[in-house]
Amino acid sequence: MSQKFQELIESERPVLIDFFATWCQPCKVQSSVLNTVKENVGQGARIIKIDVDQYPAIASQYGVRGVPTLAIFKNGELLWKESGVHDVNTLTQLLKQYE
Repeated sequence: MSQKFQELIESERPVLIDFFATWCQPCKVQSSVLNTVKENVGQGARIIKIDVDQYPAIASQYGVRGVPTLAIFKNGELLWKESGVHDVNTLTQLLKQYE
């Protein structure tokens, strides 16, 4: 997964990574928010979900201490990272800003 993850974040368009856990209630809320964000940004950005229990090495590599944690990458560079649940407008604006 690590090699594939590296390829994902090397993208020319912004990639929002949702670090989540299946047992996490706020993560479920964030997931439904991200569905709307995806509709808003369309092909302008990608949204990828990473289960921290399945891929702890990736979570650890990017300093994920709690879930949900969202991170935006472009051309392999971490542009933004924050923990907690975020709203549709904030995330849509962030992704459009990095397009």
